[in-house]
Amino acid sequence: MSDFDDRKRVQETKFQLDQEAEFKAQARRAKLLGLWAAGLMGKPSEEAAEYAKSVVLADLEENGEEDLFRKIRKDLEGAGVGQSDHQIRAQMAALLDEARLQVKEGR
Repeated sequence: MSDFDDRKRVQETKFQLDQEAEFKAQARRAKLLGLWAAGLMGKPSEEAAEYAKSVVLADLEENGEEDLFRKIRKDLEGAGVGQSDHQIRAQMAALLDEARLQVKEGR
């Protein structure tokens, strides 16, 4: 029975660590996406950093990524930056891959 309990604890620990890594990757993706959008909007670096923080906070409003998408879509439209939904979603996917890699590498 001890071996079973040990394996169960290992699986539970791995699951928890995987969840934490995914949360970090999601937050990192939001920051990277905010910096990307800020660049498109022509924000200077100090403003871009503040904007990226606001994007991270917006991503925490609800589960999933629709809150993040809506913020970026609204802000880009408000700034007169032409990006299709497809372009934004493709950037979100690419940056999530990059963020996961960064988290995995400890950056």
